[in-house]
Amino acid sequence: MDRTLTMPLRWLVLGLLLLQVEAFYIPVSNVHVCPGWSIKSYREAEQIPLLVNKVYSDNTQLQYAYYDLPFVCPPTGRPHPGTGLFSGQNIPLNLGEVLRGDRIAASDIELAMQRDQACHFLCNREIDREGLRRAKELIEQGYVVEWIVDNLPGATSFVTVDKTRKYYAAGFKLGSVDYAGGKPRYWLNNHHTIVLRYRRAPGKDGDKGGKVIVGFEVYTKSVGAGVKRDAEGCPADLRSVEEGFELYMRPNVTRDGKEEDEYVPQEVEDLDDGKLTIPYSYSVYFREDNSIDWSRRWDLYFVNQEEGSKIHWLAIINSFIICGLLTGIVFMILTKTIRTDIKGYKEASAEDGKMRLRKPKPKAEKGLGLLDQEGEIDDGDVSDDDGEALEDITGWKLLHADVFRPPAYGHLLAPLVGSGMQLLFSAMGLVLLSALGVLNPSFRGGFISFGVGLFVFAGLFSGYFSARVYRTFDGQDWRRNTVMTAVLFPGMTFGVVFVLNLFVWAQASSTAIPFGTLIAIVFLWLCVQVPLVYAGSWYGYVRSGAWEHPTKTAAIPRQVPRQAWYIRGPRTVLLAGLVPFAVIFIELLFVFQSVWQDKSGYYYVFGFLAVVSTILVLTVAEVTVVTIYMQLCSENYHWWWQSFLVGGGSAVWVFLYCVWYYFVKLHITGFVSSMLFFSYSFMACCVYGLLTGTIGFLATYMFVRRIYGAIKAD
Repeated sequence: MDRTLTMPLRWLVLGLLLLQVEAFYIPVSNVHVCPGWSIKSYREAEQIPLLVNKVYSDNTQLQYAYYDLPFVCPPTGRPHPGTGLFSGQNIPLNLGEVLRGDRIAASDIELAMQRDQACHFLCNREIDREGLRRAKELIEQGYVVEWIVDNLPGATSFVTVDKTRKYYAAGFKLGSVDYAGGKPRYWLNNHHTIVLRYRRAPGKDGDKGGKVIVGFEVYTKSVGAGVKRDAEGCPADLRSVEEGFELYMRPNVTRDGKEEDEYVPQEVEDLDDGKLTIPYSYSVYFREDNSIDWSRRWDLYFVNQEEGSKIHWLAIINSFIICGLLTGIVFMILTKTIRTDIKGYKEASAEDGKMRLRKPKPKAEKGLGLLDQEGEIDDGDVSDDDGEALEDITGWKLLHADVFRPPAYGHLLAPLVGSGMQLLFSAMGLVLLSALGVLNPSFRGGFISFGVGLFVFAGLFSGYFSARVYRTFDGQDWRRNTVMTAVLFPGMTFGVVFVLNLFVWAQASSTAIPFGTLIAIVFLWLCVQVPLVYAGSWYGYVRSGAWEHPTKTAAIPRQVPRQAWYIRGPRTVLLAGLVPFAVIFIELLFVFQSVWQDKSGYYYVFGFLAVVSTILVLTVAEVTVVTIYMQLCSENYHWWWQSFLVGGGSAVWVFLYCVWYYFVKLHITGFVSSMLFFSYSFMACCVYGLLTGTIGFLATYMFVRRIYGAIKAD
């Protein structure tokens, strides 16, 4: 029994060690301009490309490509010397970037290392009423813009509450809304001050005058149309601008000759009806900053998360306490209850010298009860002469002739277990690679790309475990099981995503997956994953075969007595699911905040997540084992499906947590955004349920084989 405790402790110690690398990552260079893992350095006056990506908001799930906006400066197509790029050129993206809604293109903004520009006029953008309405809509919903320089997102700079540290929030606002007068007034940020922080490049490149970029800040300003400008179109004095650029057009005249709105801003009184011209300009400043190492330049984006480390530690302590209590309960069951039961069983058997099977009685014999008829071949039923010696044999020991009876709909359970193993392998790989620093924000789209790759490769594990479970259930047509395993979960997921994508397409959002990417995903699914599932199924079914059971199964099933209320179907699933949910609900708050509420931030405390995930796996296994043991003690041998459902029961509570989070924490507006939230949340909970359900199923299976193997007659 010591080994039972030491193995979980070893995993927990390993998880704690991962906490030491929570802020470590392998930096990636600008993969869009100079692929590779090396640092990109710039000489003095060398051109630095500024890439525009998308706009996004915490109040909606819809993102839009920057150049698709009708009120920003369109690309001119002008080439940028020394970069190999021209304005408006689309940058090749990896699969993860496409799926997360990135649409990166080169801009017209010119940056030259260590060359400041007090002001540079960009363009005059003329918009109609539809463009004006669109600009107001995005500003009201709180959209922010993402620009990229040297793989760093343009950031808004803040200071911590105690004013001791600076931190970044990726992106900058399109504009602002003023509700002071009772009626909203919309101000557009049409001047951008770009501050690039740099330092001497490390190594020989630095000796040759190379510089590396360690910070990218964007400060916005709204400059009104009536502000005095120079010959190039730039504001004459940016520091003394008091008049902002308000998004306003002269209202249409109604049928009675009256204007719909009496308010007319002074600076737009003379504009032609139905048109509004927006002047855009920018400034560039380079500032040397030796306090930031290139390898640590992303740390400023994580300062705000590091301040919540105390809450993360609270989550760890909470998880440890729950897991420790469960481990103690399982230890007591294994060392006291089960060992005592097995010892009493063997002592009772020893009084007769040998266990004897009860001989089957003729089926035509009258006067037999239902339990007698259904338990004729039960190894635990002995002859009448031995009944007095074995009168203490009760509970789970009576089920050894039925406990391994194949479940109903086993042909469906086997593919679900296989898909669960596929997801478990993918999740473990992602958390491990992220905790070790391989996957990090500097590797844009890497998390999703690796996730898809690991999932496809894990088709081998899916096919193998599905086939072995299927054969253990006495399944005959393993090819049919292979097809179901390869198609069931991926097919349902692809179908839901495709339907949701139709709604997003209708919104012209960059969140929509392009048709070509959908074809590529189908190719990966049908041409890569399906063959891997087939290979794993063949090996699992033909070469490995079924798992052997320590007891034989009777021909006639035993009748299941009436069960207590707390171990009946859905009640058991919900009650048992509360315990794993209690382990993760604190950490879930940070994950949800990063995914749904603070899209401008990056979740990067994977060290804590790795420990919580390890404790979660142990908790799910222990809760399921305890629950199924209680069920077996009630003489209910229908544990196959129950172990899977109990293991995944916390997914119900996670979904309810999503619903609570939507109404309490989020401010999502619009039908499509709400539909995306609940759809993606439901899909994530299904993935989580499959994963934890498989853990519960396999842990319980090993437990049941172990205890019934211990009472097997010599």
